[in-house]
Amino acid sequence: MLSHRDIWNAIDAIAERHGLSVSGLARLAGLDATAFNKSKRVSKDGRERWPSTESVAKILEATSETFEYFLAGGGAYVQTASQSTPRAYVPLLGLGQAGSGGFFDPAGFPQGQGWDEVAFPSSPEDGSYALEVSGDSMLPLYRDGDVIVVSPTAQTRRGDRVVVRTKDGEVLVKVLHRQTPKVVELHSLNPAHPDRVIEVKDIEGMGRIIWASQ
Repeated sequence: MLSHRDIWNAIDAIAERHGLSVSGLARLAGLDATAFNKSKRVSKDGRERWPSTESVAKILEATSETFEYFLAGGGAYVQTASQSTPRAYVPLLGLGQAGSGGFFDPAGFPQGQGWDEVAFPSSPEDGSYALEVSGDSMLPLYRDGDVIVVSPTAQTRRGDRVVVRTKDGEVLVKVLHRQTPKVVELHSLNPAHPDRVIEVKDIEGMGRIIWASQ
């Protein structure tokens, strides 16, 4: 008999197999981006919620996976507890949300409510968090729906891909070109978008991109 956890694990496994977050999988299937979020799996009164058969059918069609694969729990990604390899998880936030207040502490570490989770293939660095890319400003390197993992503690050097949050709420994914005590020069990934020079006093936080699902 399939359990509530089995069904959701199978959906998570299909998303991972196709290099997507669960939000990216939902969008690919033409569903609301939050349809498969962790917060939607349990109601406010603690009751377990199940995905609809229609939503399952849509993700199978969108990914060209079979129903048998789904019933098997997503193939090799879902195993028995004795066989499975522990996976790390990092908090996940939409890129557009990251500029809002309340999601980061003064040191740039994730805090507060509203975070989802995404599986990470190795032990993440302390304070690492994930952002789901939206839009085309990071093409051709990162596409809409890709997930990037950011470390606020990793040392940054020229040429690193970084996420910069400004005090006025901007969230920029750029290449670090030059950093001085007064300014940070950032080059754009997409040549259609301008490079930026930002004064250090206007930066809320900066972290290096240490992984991306593509």
